[in-house]
Amino acid sequence: MSQLEIELKQLKTEVVNMWSLVHSQMVKSNIALVNFDKDLAREVVSREKRVNGSELKIDRDCENIFALLTPVAVDLRFVLAVLKINSNLERIGDIAEGVAKHILSADKPFKKELLKETDTINMYDEAINILEDTLSAFENEDTALARSVFQKDEFLDKINIRAAESTIRYIKEYPEDIQQALHNLSIIRKLERVGDQAKNIAEETIFYVEAKVLKHNTKQ
Repeated sequence: MSQLEIELKQLKTEVVNMWSLVHSQMVKSNIALVNFDKDLAREVVSREKRVNGSELKIDRDCENIFALLTPVAVDLRFVLAVLKINSNLERIGDIAEGVAKHILSADKPFKKELLKETDTINMYDEAINILEDTLSAFENEDTALARSVFQKDEFLDKINIRAAESTIRYIKEYPEDIQQALHNLSIIRKLERVGDQAKNIAEETIFYVEAKVLKHNTKQ
């Protein structure tokens, strides 16, 4: 095995570990929301430093591979894709942290009626599923699975579009919960961005495997 092959294998391991860390952050912030677990929310905020540290390490390793080993063809596409995927994963980590901060700012548990009316839990579950699908697509070089992410992102978009109307409906019925409802609306806006980041990751996986650039392409 060449030095380049060794470095690429290690880089793939690092980015998969980063994926797992971000996935854990998303799952824990979801549990913290449902159970109003402020200790778990604090853990998510604290662990964000690990996400940032992983991002910096992967960026440095990519730069070293470019500088010292001059990859070409599929190897070059792989490193370029990892650079962008790494950035998208860090942003999803930021989103999980942002949700956790909303939980910490809330003064009482989020009511089940609110979460149901706004479809927040279904949205959270789908956001986590999309993150899992992008990892599987990347690890297995499965571009069909990567493309399925585009449609799943639309599901998140639809909930986000309905969010303002459903939040207004809820506030009219439960005006005493206006602060909680606004926190929840902000969480929905953040979850919608998980879909955007996952879509970017899917595009990079397709670029790496098929050498096709889908950015700004409406015929994905």
